Amino acid sequence: MVDLKGQTAVVFGLANKRSIAWAIAQKLAGAGAQIAICYQNERLKPEAEALAGELPDAAIFECDVSSDDQIDNVFAQLKDRYGKLDTLVHSVAFAPAEELHNDFLLTSREGFRVAHEISVYSLIALSRGAAPLMTAGGSIITLTYYGSQKVVPRYNVMGLAKASLEATVRYLAADLGPKKIRVNAISAGPIKTLAARGIGGLGEMLKIHADRSPLKRNVEPAEVGNAALFLASDLATGISGEVLYVDCGYNVMSFSSSELTRS
Repeated sequence: MVDLKGQTAVVFGLANKRSIAWAIAQKLAGAGAQIAICYQNERLKPEAEALAGELPDAAIFECDVSSDDQIDNVFAQLKDRYGKLDTLVHSVAFAPAEELHNDFLLTSREGFRVAHEISVYSLIALSRGAAPLMTAGGSIITLTYYGSQKVVPRYNVMGLAKASLEATVRYLAADLGPKKIRVNAISAGPIKTLAARGIGGLGEMLKIHADRSPLKRNVEPAEVGNAALFLASDLATGISGEVLYVDCGYNVMSFSSSELTRS
């Protein structure tokens, strides 16, 4: 059994009970870690308070990752409260809605900027804030998706952002490795989160994914949480700069045997 007693994990991007970040927070808390939940603004504070209330000794902190001042402030608060950090979970991604409905060719300059600033640069900024608090080493975990490697209809500029995010994981791993800080990404299969519902054709995507994946089903949020727990633990001390696929094997397939039979 993984034991994280005495450790502290900060989770960014926990929006609601359907979010992957919530599944991760539950698994880390279940292993004994203290959880700090960071919410974006006052509008999201009630949800953060409700979720924190379901975890032992969890606390909430406001932080808009597009603001360097707020990032500096939240890590000062985390240092005052906990002294050190052991795990950072980055579950933050955003692109303007129109960028996920128009043709990719119509990607706007502003949409491209926003997607990369919020979804990618935030990992760099948060890692920079967390590193001085990871005095005994630590684990930084972010969430990516297979649209970084292959074209997913309507994923558009988020595919580019996730590709950049995965490259960022590798560069951060190289920078932070001497401090015994590991940086990895989990590439989860499609899950019905609030964010995913903004992508057109999600229902059809889930059906195709379940049909083509070796396990013939879609991944559950708790399974992504288990992978994060592994990466946060001493079981993963030799792993850094990697993308761990938790997608029921979908990424290894080109097409399913049923499709081949039909052809």
